[in-house]
Formats: sequence, C-alpha cells, structure tokens
Amino acid sequence: MRIDKYLWSIRYFKTRSIATKACRKGHVRINNDVVKPSREVYPSDHIQVRKNQINYQIEVIDLPKSRVGAKLVSIYCVDKTPKEDLNKLELLKHTQDYYRKKGTGRPTKKDRREIDDWLDPEKEDKYEN
Repeated sequence: MRIDKYLWSIRYFKTRSIATKACRKGHVRINNDVVKPSREVYPSDHIQVRKNQINYQIEVIDLPKSRVGAKLVSIYCVDKTPKEDLNKLELLKHTQDYYRKKGTGRPTKKDRREIDDWLDPEKEDKYEN
C-alpha cells in the first residue's frame, strides 16, 4: 500500500491529498528515509510524520484494505510518540485558546484592563473594589 493512502486510511490525515502534500514536503519518513507519496509500506516499518509541530512515530502492524474507523486504527498501527511531544501538543492548544488574530474585533474589557496595566503598572488599579 502507498504511504499516502496508508496515512489517510489510519486517519492521520483528513484527506489523501493532504497526506500526499505532506510526503512531498518531506514531513514523512519511513525507517529514517524521506519518502515520496508512492513509496510502499510494509508491516514492521517505522513511520515518522511531522504534523502540527510534533513528530509522530508509528509502527505498522498490518495494512488495511480501505479507510478504517477510529476504533479500529489500533489494529493496524502502534503509536510510539514520546509523551514529551504529546505534552507539547497540549501546551500549543492552551496558547492558541487565548491568542486572538489581528483584525478580529475590539479588545474585551478584560483585555483593555490588562493592556492598561501593562502600559502603566505604577498606576493604581482603579477597577478593583
């Protein structure tokens, strides 16, 4: 089975074309070799996928015939991603929750107060009771 089709079928990418683009950009490695999307995958191969600033490490157990449900993914691969990398993912989620892109509207009252405090920290906090 092709590597792009395999990554799509075990649900690491939403579409096969996204998996193909990741292979072309060099984000996918098999046994530490950068591969093209047409590279064949075999059981016992070790795959490394760089996605969302995290290097996922997968070991191939078996090849599915087509895309599988989320509950069945563990039959076809073993996720060997280190815990530290998964913790980075949690930190990224928390930092993105607070960040607001430029042009998405006026600051909230809380944002404005934090900006005021940052600009003039010596000023009394007139908002607290």
